[in-house]
Formats: sequence, C-alpha cells, structure tokens
Amino acid sequence: MTDITFYHNPRCSKSRETLALVDNEQHQVEIIKYLETPPTVETIEQIIKLLGFDSARQLMRTKESQYKELNLAEQDNETALIKAMHEYPKLIERPIVLANGKAAIGRPPESVLAIL
Repeated sequence: MTDITFYHNPRCSKSRETLALVDNEQHQVEIIKYLETPPTVETIEQIIKLLGFDSARQLMRTKESQYKELNLAEQDNETALIKAMHEYPKLIERPIVLANGKAAIGRPPESVLAIL
C-alpha cells in the first residue's frame, strides 16, 4: 500500500530536496515523473481541490515560456487552464505530495511535513 504519491521532476532541486525529506520519514512513496506521465485532467482537478486553491492558476508556473506562448494570462476558463497543465505538464508547480487525503507543494520542502 502506498502512503504517499509524489509528483516529481528530478531536474528540480526543490523536488529532489522534498523527496529526500519524505524518504527520510520512511513512508512508502509512489513517485510519478509527471513530465513523462502527466496527471489526467481529473487528477489535476482533485489536486487543486485538495490544495484548497480557488483557481487552477495557483497551481501553474506562470513564468514558464509555454504560459506566455499560450497566452494563459488572458485565459479565464478554469477548464482550459487545467487542460493546458495536462497537455503541457511543465506548467504544473512542483513538487506535489499527496498523503492522508491532503496535498502540499514542496516549496519550501518542509511544507509537506504538515500532511505526513
């Protein structure tokens, strides 16, 4: 049984630091390299809900070039923002940790300790 689902980008230092912290807590972790296996639209919607965000934009990396290229700053449709994150997973803030029916973003890495 998996205790934790970890949406990971191995190239991201915060993602690596958060994973090391979670590993030190000795939980069973399912690691999903989300750039290779993007979360479904439904999963993104669930993550947004678990994080308590009011908007999909709060889960987006707004400084990514794809955000600008796709004119997402002008987009008000939540469904369109979520679909963009599914199609272009680089837009998703990282790392995301799911545990105990809750979610946290590992920025800073210690913020995930509250849900473990």
